[in-house]
Amino acid sequence: MTAEQSVPTTEDFAALLDETLGAEEKFDGKVVTGTIIALDKEAATIDIGLKAEGRVPLKEFAAPGQTPDLKVGDTVEVYVERVENAKGEAILSREKARREEAWVQLEKSYEAGERVKGVIFGRVKGGFTVDLNGAVAFLPGSQVDIRPIRDVSPLMNIEQPFQILKMDRKRGNIVVSRRAILEETRAEQRAELISGLHEGMQVEGVVKNITDYGAFVDLGGIDGLLHVTDISWKRINHPSEVLNIGDTIQVQIIRLNPETQRISLGMKQLQADPWDNIEEKFPVGTKLKGRITNITDYGAFVELEDGIEGLVHVSEMSWVKKNVHPGKIVSTSQEVEVMVLEIEPEKRRISLGLKQCMDNPWESFAATHPIGSEIEGEIKNITEFGLFVGLDNDVDGMVHMSDLDWNKSGEEAIAEYKKGDVVRAVVLDIDTEKERISLGIKQLSGDPMSSISGLKKGGVVTCTVTNVTDNGLEVSIGEGEQSIDAFIRRSDLSRDRSEQRPERFSVGDKVDAMVTSVDKKNRKIGLSIKQLEITEEKEAVAQYGSSDSGASLGDILGAALAESKEDESK
Repeated sequence: MTAEQSVPTTEDFAALLDETLGAEEKFDGKVVTGTIIALDKEAATIDIGLKAEGRVPLKEFAAPGQTPDLKVGDTVEVYVERVENAKGEAILSREKARREEAWVQLEKSYEAGERVKGVIFGRVKGGFTVDLNGAVAFLPGSQVDIRPIRDVSPLMNIEQPFQILKMDRKRGNIVVSRRAILEETRAEQRAELISGLHEGMQVEGVVKNITDYGAFVDLGGIDGLLHVTDISWKRINHPSEVLNIGDTIQVQIIRLNPETQRISLGMKQLQADPWDNIEEKFPVGTKLKGRITNITDYGAFVELEDGIEGLVHVSEMSWVKKNVHPGKIVSTSQEVEVMVLEIEPEKRRISLGLKQCMDNPWESFAATHPIGSEIEGEIKNITEFGLFVGLDNDVDGMVHMSDLDWNKSGEEAIAEYKKGDVVRAVVLDIDTEKERISLGIKQLSGDPMSSISGLKKGGVVTCTVTNVTDNGLEVSIGEGEQSIDAFIRRSDLSRDRSEQRPERFSVGDKVDAMVTSVDKKNRKIGLSIKQLEITEEKEAVAQYGSSDSGASLGDILGAALAESKEDESK
């Protein structure tokens, strides 16, 4: 043995051991490449180039739900946790190796905004766990699908794309979304579908959902809204009256907005517009049969045919029922006869009349009760200006307060009546256009101012004193209902000033007076005893002579009086 081949010293062995152990310690916490040297049912034995081999469970070599594809001699990457354990084996992990490798790749995908592949393999509170090629991520329940899914089983253990929403390597947290992928895919599909559509196009679709305002129709990956007003030309209260979920229908694209991807659809547009030539179909004045479809505060809608409705305004519903709700005159679904009053094609409006198909009670009354005829009726209402009397066919006539009594004031006369009284009256006037009938009660008896003899200017009437006042006498001309009240002023009581004393008369005295004025309009009569005396004196002078013959006025009046007595005795 030469000096060069001398036996190593103890120090040399220590240095060699330190070098070897130091090299092995460098493998701890690293991912290395090893070779499979043996396989059994549970694990694979892997040589990583050290004095000790390691065993790795077979399940770490396959994704959840899959079988590993391994054979002796394959090279695999593993994570070295420790070089040697108590059994003299290296502690290796294929799962941690995949995880380390996956994190590096996932960070690159996250920064680039790229999709990643993963497998949903478990459930946790609030969501699911996803294997991203070794790294475990959290999939919130709200991010599984666009719409809530009751059963997620069909989606588990299947490789599918995900979008990373958030990741934190220090904490080992990754949050992913499947919904974002579906929405992006759906948006691409929608954009592609919309590019092939245009307004006016007829397409087929399936009713997907029904709401109060319309129905959503699936056009093969993209939804359109069919508004309730575009389902049919006729009135529809709710889309469910015509459509059911799952129905396949033909629709037309009415409006299309590529930017918002909103599509408005119509069904009625595929049918002929019933309003075409509407004026020729329903000329003004035509009477038609229809059905009440809707009742409002201002009238009732009548369907004349499918898609054609007209409005009967409340004012055109009844001749006599005023200020009542239309629901008290007609009912929904009732068949009625109406008349076309007006058509506005550009506004798609038809005005109808219900009362025009009935006899006008005002015209009927005029035909059976001419002016001057007498009627009888019950007082329906009393107002400050007169009485309303119920007549035939539910019409009312009015007696103005000025037509209640010849002599009394309107206020005095109206106070004598009460609601429910049955009265007789005379028809004074009928205005069918304004729907007015004027009646008079005082006209049942003749006007005393026309019937009393001598009641004209210059005439002489006999009066009865009804009241004595300081200013004169209140008197009554005529008898009973045909009497007229008048007043004789103090200065008209006598020609002789000394006799112009009201107190020399008593209530009930009969006196003759001359009519000095007649005002029929204001019902006023002027009377004068004084003027009567002057007139009689002039007549006596003219008949029996004058003062120029030597006879005194007393002689003349005495002779006239004597002759008058002789005439009375004969």
